[in-house]
Amino acid sequence: MYQGAVAAVVQVRWPEGEWSRAYGVRDLESVTPAQTTDRVEVASVTKTMTAVAVLRLVDDGLIGLDDPVNDVIPGFTAALKPPGPITVRQLLSHTSGMPEVNDALPHDVDFRPVLARTLTMERALRLAGTLPWTAASVGSFMYSNTNYIALGLLIQTLRHKPFVQVMREEVFDPLGLKNTSLDRIDLHETGLLHGYVTLRGERIDTTDNTFASGSPAAGAVSTVADLNLFMAALFQGRAVSAASLREMKTSPGFLGYGLGLWQHGDGCSPAKRQEGRGNFWDYQTVAVSSDDGRYQAAMTVTVPPMPTEFEDPSSANRRDLLNGQIESTLNETLDRLCQPATNGARQS
Repeated sequence: MYQGAVAAVVQVRWPEGEWSRAYGVRDLESVTPAQTTDRVEVASVTKTMTAVAVLRLVDDGLIGLDDPVNDVIPGFTAALKPPGPITVRQLLSHTSGMPEVNDALPHDVDFRPVLARTLTMERALRLAGTLPWTAASVGSFMYSNTNYIALGLLIQTLRHKPFVQVMREEVFDPLGLKNTSLDRIDLHETGLLHGYVTLRGERIDTTDNTFASGSPAAGAVSTVADLNLFMAALFQGRAVSAASLREMKTSPGFLGYGLGLWQHGDGCSPAKRQEGRGNFWDYQTVAVSSDDGRYQAAMTVTVPPMPTEFEDPSSANRRDLLNGQIESTLNETLDRLCQPATNGARQS
């Protein structure tokens, strides 16, 4: 399925056991075999982690899901010029209509200057503010990284601490995610999966995460084991309150997306499986959990070196296809593992 991929790493967990495998190599220079414990940039799976930190604000009574954020997030109104009150729920569910910051970045074939500069939360809001935000777009699902960047500012404003520190103290450390961080990558660390993109036929190592480091939308570096630990803790009720977890699993108007979570049919249960999905040029990652937290599966694939969509528009479809194949593979695996319930129905 992943012909030409640099690496593929997967872990599956079920009540009776665990299975992990790594295929391919960590990097194309040393061709050191990939390991199941290797760390990788997990892109938008970060959003599910950020959503947990936001729901903890709600649990602690610091803000409500349906409270407006316009006057709470520093610079929100001035930078973005929202067409009306925007709530926490709308940001979490991508129903704010907020413009996508990536659309305001240069789309040059040579992507290296953009990746060489960190996209801070404040600069991201200013950039997104150069694009129109219409009242007609509010309330409809429109996936936008800017929503979660704004939520990162909300978190650090209400916690009075830097966003990265809050995530470490309130999400990563309490849930035992020892190999997960939002920090800048040390390119010389062992146990790191390297990613690649081609530029006019030349292979470029794009592992340096300067651009995304610290991002509430896409900055996490993790392992498949940590992703499964995170999903298990969340859906077993150890990350947020039961009320907040119900809200996370409820779509406010777009079938298939809740608050920081994608949903997928479960072949073993009437309940939906819950997913975090990450899509970078160089990595594709999916983490899946059963609704009750008993089954998890996570996989990351280092994409075969190919151009960006700025050089070859068809490459975006190839990456999306790969992400869909990973998702299907993980869900089919969990369908085979789930156990029949005592009443004859299957459950997960």
